[in-house]
Amino acid sequence: HPPGPADASPPLHGLVGTSPAMLEVAATTRRVAASNASVLLLGETGTGKELVARAIHELSPRGSGPFVRVNCGALSESLLESELFGHVRGAFTGAVANRAGRFEAAHTGTIFLDEINSTTPKLQVKLLRVLQEREFERVGDTETVRVDTRVIAASNRDLLDEVARERFREDLYYRLNVVPIVLPPLRSRRGDIPLLVAHFLEHYNRANDRRVERVAPAAAEALSRYHWPGNVRELQNVVERCVVMAPGAEITLDLLPPTIRGERAPTAALPGRGGDLDSLARDLVEQGIATAAADDDTLFDRVVSRVERELIAQMLAACGGVQLRAAARLGINRNTLRKKLLEHGLEDGEGA
Repeated sequence: HPPGPADASPPLHGLVGTSPAMLEVAATTRRVAASNASVLLLGETGTGKELVARAIHELSPRGSGPFVRVNCGALSESLLESELFGHVRGAFTGAVANRAGRFEAAHTGTIFLDEINSTTPKLQVKLLRVLQEREFERVGDTETVRVDTRVIAASNRDLLDEVARERFREDLYYRLNVVPIVLPPLRSRRGDIPLLVAHFLEHYNRANDRRVERVAPAAAEALSRYHWPGNVRELQNVVERCVVMAPGAEITLDLLPPTIRGERAPTAALPGRGGDLDSLARDLVEQGIATAAADDDTLFDRVVSRVERELIAQMLAACGGVQLRAAARLGINRNTLRKKLLEHGLEDGEGA
């Protein structure tokens, strides 16, 4: 963000905005960077949590070391455990050689655990040990590995609520939550939208050798009025599309997606559509694509796997935890349901 009157520090790379909330985020980022404390970044998808994590790392004494990002929501429990901690040859089918994990790769640097709320209770126990003892064992091994790694975690859900629902360990929450930083949604800092648009215009003009230099008043009004469920990432993708598609030097209203032009009300404003599953599915996919970064290869997991997990969890709850009944309601057999429960890290219900 450009520095405010009371902020003489240089702007943090990628963090754009002069709203009070963003100035506070930048100030806290600078203060915490000098320490080794664990940091918990909270905020909706697309608010810039990874940018803050990178800024903390780059401003810290570990800045010359590695920065390793892991999307905890993109992998099943077994794959994530191997990804984080590594494995030895023969630990499981396909483990043909020893492999170091992401914690070892982040030695002397920082590991960023995105979507930490997606981890299972079993994995949370191992993460707690790493935070407390800075040691672990690779999957299938008994030898202890010690690492010097700073942990920054992020969640797009209220972790205290997840603790209350017994989906997240309370002791791990407090270990991670040494310094919390809350990233505000874009709709609560609309004054930053023109600055963000200008920032992304400059970036994508340079990346695409274009000269789109201004935004038409009607388009600027639509951008400021829209509720931005995908936050800054969605705005970034919209600006990139406009730069690529603009026939001239101006972003005009017709270049914006229909939802932003107001031609079709956004999903959040349509609570009464009830059983229109086709429309709901279309909106979900559109939002998933709109909020996905250009190099994001986790879209399938973020959309399809999340819907499957939520459907199974809610149906199991509606059936009082009785797997046989839930499987019948879902139209799948009981063995398939059990596999899905394990795959998604859901607690087992009653067997019959």
